Amino acid sequence: MKRVVSFAIVASLTAGMLTACGGTRVSRVDAGQEIALTDKWNDKDSSLVSEEMVGDMLSFPWIRNFKADNGGDRPTVIIQRVRNKSHEHISAETFLNDLKRAIIRSGDAKFIASGDERNDIRSERADQELNARNAKAMGNETAADFALSGSINSFVDQVGGDRVTTYQVDLKLVNMESNEEVWNGQKKLKKFQEKSSYGW
Repeated sequence: MKRVVSFAIVASLTAGMLTACGGTRVSRVDAGQEIALTDKWNDKDSSLVSEEMVGDMLSFPWIRNFKADNGGDRPTVIIQRVRNKSHEHISAETFLNDLKRAIIRSGDAKFIASGDERNDIRSERADQELNARNAKAMGNETAADFALSGSINSFVDQVGGDRVTTYQVDLKLVNMESNEEVWNGQKKLKKFQEKSSYGW
């Protein structure tokens, strides 16, 4: 009888240990902390690239020239499109939002809403004209002085289980009135993923 009871206890403990070892554990971490499980583009890449490229863009002469020609007024910028031409799915919207935040946070330039956002706001404004007091008048929108656009590309070099992935982000800023390209920036990220001797 003792043997049966002892065996049952050992079996129960063993099963519990196996369950604990094979279970999934979830913990909260700082949202700003990078946790790179693979060599794929991640949120930290998006944030770092956008901040660095906007910083470079705002250091070029176009912004000083614009302020000098317009009584110190800040230029307005609109983001047209950033195309994802990489080998993987990258949320262009997340990268665009990071670009917007970097531009607004700088305080050196103003940001204009995109085409879809403007259409939504126009619909709301038209509704207010019919139904609200002190509605905002149509035709008073701020025009963009410069348009920002670009692309995200990637290159993969792999031998066996080792892989190097390079991401290249190209952005350009164009004067909306003259079509002059006043800034052209490029940022590269290179990631090395090495196969473990124990497998992936």
